[in-house]
Amino acid sequence: MARLRELIKDKNFSLLWFSQIISNFGDRLNQMALIGLIYARTPGSTIELAKLLSFTILPVFLIGPIAGIYVDRWNRKYTMISCDLLRGLLVLLVPFILISSRSMVPIYIVVFIIFSITRFFLPSKLSIIPDIVHKDKLLLANSLTSTTMMIATIVGYGFGGIIVAGIGAKGGFYIDSVTYFVSALMVSFVALRLKDKSEGSPYREKLSRLFLKKTIIGDIKEGLLYLKEHRDIRMVANTMFLIMAGVGSIYITIIVFIQETLGSSTGHLGILAMFLGAGLLLGSLMYGRFGSGLSKKKVINFGLAITGLVIMIFSLSLKLYPYFFIAAGLSIILGVFASPIVISSNTLLHEVMADKMRGRIFSSLEIIMHLGFLIFMLLTSIIAERVNKEWILVIIGLVFLLIGLAKMVRGIIEKKGLFSFLF
Repeated sequence: MARLRELIKDKNFSLLWFSQIISNFGDRLNQMALIGLIYARTPGSTIELAKLLSFTILPVFLIGPIAGIYVDRWNRKYTMISCDLLRGLLVLLVPFILISSRSMVPIYIVVFIIFSITRFFLPSKLSIIPDIVHKDKLLLANSLTSTTMMIATIVGYGFGGIIVAGIGAKGGFYIDSVTYFVSALMVSFVALRLKDKSEGSPYREKLSRLFLKKTIIGDIKEGLLYLKEHRDIRMVANTMFLIMAGVGSIYITIIVFIQETLGSSTGHLGILAMFLGAGLLLGSLMYGRFGSGLSKKKVINFGLAITGLVIMIFSLSLKLYPYFFIAAGLSIILGVFASPIVISSNTLLHEVMADKMRGRIFSSLEIIMHLGFLIFMLLTSIIAERVNKEWILVIIGLVFLLIGLAKMVRGIIEKKGLFSFLF
């Protein structure tokens, strides 16, 4: 607990941490406002919702590879500030577009630009942590950083729906723009204290000039080769692809499944998201406090297995006994075991990645993750028209369970050096 207090007392980390709580709350509020907008204009239209989602994902593939390169070249702090300011201004435009036009096309364009800017923001945020905290505090720092998202999930989804219902989608966008401006202000006071000792030397300056002269294609190739040659990074990439493929498979299916079983349009969804967020927060805090001595790879594999099991239990239990308190309890458990997977993955990346490669690797991972999400979301949407939704969720959970168990068994066998050729 002393180490946790010491980290929170660190002014620079605390500023970054709280700025992301505010910014991520705004993201959730923005999401609820967009959903409310789609529902108000085209009630029950899954096509319009799919269009909106596609404009948030396309920048990952179109902008992501380039964004990672420039994140490694630019000052990451100033990149985050600029991104927050630009996103705040763009979100502020949405209410004025709603007043002047009934068409959704301008909204989709603004959403695309906002998420294109986000492609620069996210790798900057993930890459900046080792520049603020010492290596021995990375696990704890990543736990608290993940807690940012959990707190935003709890507050954003729960109160976001209430705010949008009370003041409308336009009011939600106004508040969201303010959160971006506040986040930018807080990040501006962060000092990047931990620098490479060789920084400023003639040799490093020469390397920097050569680095800046590289072509974009060359940088992309270098990032892909770096990812390919490092086993731990490949392992994280495979894990994140699997997770996002599962999330994509579940995303649409579980929304309709909950609506059908609990007989509610959005009310139960928002509250269940709060319980899931509470579980993610609890899991992050527990892992940050007690997980420093655990193998990160084992934590990832164990988390995959248990997460899959909980998804299976959630689907079957809710189908047989459609009670909200059962869904809420299982949502908390799911969050507790899912959060250490992401924390371990990010910490493992920070430990093995070279500083100059962080932006490109995190951008490459974003592409891999969203590719898995998009492919399996579309595939599952088609299958869900013909197969009972609970069985789709059960199958997805079973896949997670089997992969997690297989990786755990493989780790045991490789450690003992027996029959490794079978795996």
